Amino acid sequence: MEAEKELFQVFDTHCHLDDPKFDADREDAYHRMLENGVKRCVCVGSDLPSSRRCLEFAEQHDGVYAAVGVHPHEAKDAPKDYLIQLRETLRHPKVVALGEIGLDYYYDFSPRDVQKRIMAEQMELALEMDMPVIFHIRDAHGDMVDFFRGAKKLPSGVIHCFSGSAEIAKEYARMGFYISFAGPLTFKKAPNLWEAACQTPLERLLVETDSPYLSPEPFRGRRNEPGHVVWVMRKMAALRQLPEKEMARITWENACRFYRLNQ
Repeated sequence: MEAEKELFQVFDTHCHLDDPKFDADREDAYHRMLENGVKRCVCVGSDLPSSRRCLEFAEQHDGVYAAVGVHPHEAKDAPKDYLIQLRETLRHPKVVALGEIGLDYYYDFSPRDVQKRIMAEQMELALEMDMPVIFHIRDAHGDMVDFFRGAKKLPSGVIHCFSGSAEIAKEYARMGFYISFAGPLTFKKAPNLWEAACQTPLERLLVETDSPYLSPEPFRGRRNEPGHVVWVMRKMAALRQLPEKEMARITWENACRFYRLNQ
């Protein structure tokens, strides 16, 4: 099935075009994205070097924006002056969010207390600079919900590549967060994700690729890329029993609102 380019204006809200897996054909992947009707994407950093690469690519390409931050995997290696460096980069007009930050208890590449500290420090920076935040949460929803409930103030945020239950999705939405779904939503055996997508308020739904990871059907087993977000949007439309063009419009408008971009 080919993307119907004339119908859709789609926004990949989270990708990693800076990843080495794109070194051989990064420009081609960008042009395929546009040809598939994916007119905007956000290239998301995981540490300071990758954040700089994301921003460099965004500066050179229309429709590409950057998010900068320190991922929980990299939290243990954050330099002492990382907040100073992030603060400066966040001022760039092509930077639309701080992220991705959060908690990852699946891999535990960084000690959990360090993950929490680095996340909390970056949240404070986001509040200081009035920037939206991209949250990475894996096998840590209980601690994250408790953290959010205990916070004096929460930034605008998105739970990226959502992997929790419908109840957790509704709780995040009640807190004012957006919920973003990626390729796993299209998998043949993903009933929990399907339910979560159906229970999330329409005005809080986003779609993404998290490319080069998590390729949707029919690309499983191959590298993912931003142009494939169309298949995630189509699955979302089918689950919510809405026309694909309407779902494209909803998720586009939600993404522009979250990232504070003109539509």
